[in-house]
Amino acid sequence: MSIGHYENFPVASWLLPAALRRPIEVIYTFARNADDFADEGDVSDAQRLSSLEVYRAELDRIGRGEKPRTALFDDVATIIARHELPIALFYDLLDAFSQDVTKKRYASFADVLDYCRRSANPIGRLLVHLYRRATPQNLAYSDAICSALQLINFWQDVAVDYAKDRIYLPQDEMAAHGVSEDDIRLQRCGAPWQGLMQFQCRRARDLLESGRPLARILPGRAGLELRFVLAGGKRILDKIAAAGYDVFRRRPVLTKRDWIALAPGAVFA
Repeated sequence: MSIGHYENFPVASWLLPAALRRPIEVIYTFARNADDFADEGDVSDAQRLSSLEVYRAELDRIGRGEKPRTALFDDVATIIARHELPIALFYDLLDAFSQDVTKKRYASFADVLDYCRRSANPIGRLLVHLYRRATPQNLAYSDAICSALQLINFWQDVAVDYAKDRIYLPQDEMAAHGVSEDDIRLQRCGAPWQGLMQFQCRRARDLLESGRPLARILPGRAGLELRFVLAGGKRILDKIAAAGYDVFRRRPVLTKRDWIALAPGAVFA
């Protein structure tokens, strides 16, 4: 689940700066299509990786100054040139999607964060570059927010990911809390599971909060959009806790009512 966390926190398109709507659409189309190669359909892992290699070849053409072979990558080349976007961030996304095909377990939280660095953080960094606010500190704030959103999506979707034979919970932390893969398979939500998930959610909340200054640094509607995203992330964590961390039977989602309730806090935060 590489970019699902962004789809969990939708914001009305009118919040996006008009001049940036098209480049943002291109970035999300690139990421969504490539993510689908790794996740969707009944095809072999070899076919999934082959499809991602086609995208890498197109990025290679752009890097060499050659004309891409597809309309999507014509658009990617245009926004890279016009907005001075680092092409390495697009490669990072493809690396993460390929990893979803080949890696199913994570030994430690450091391994999970390394995945987030390539699956989630590049999207935020591309947006910060588009907003012309790509200082080292702002990029660090963005990384904290995007990694937190990815983690929130993982904890929200434990059952969904397990159905694809993926577990993003760190194996060493599962063991430390007395949680096994059988507990996930059998959807056991006793004290060990609750302790593990409470720890994971608290860490995600702290990470999300550490990036909050960016929501006041980004100008106008961009900052407002980010404040909505931060509020949505916290609301998902609240819902996970309210369900007793039973994300198997009560997968938390944000509704229109949630967004309406979050609006005053996002506007005036």
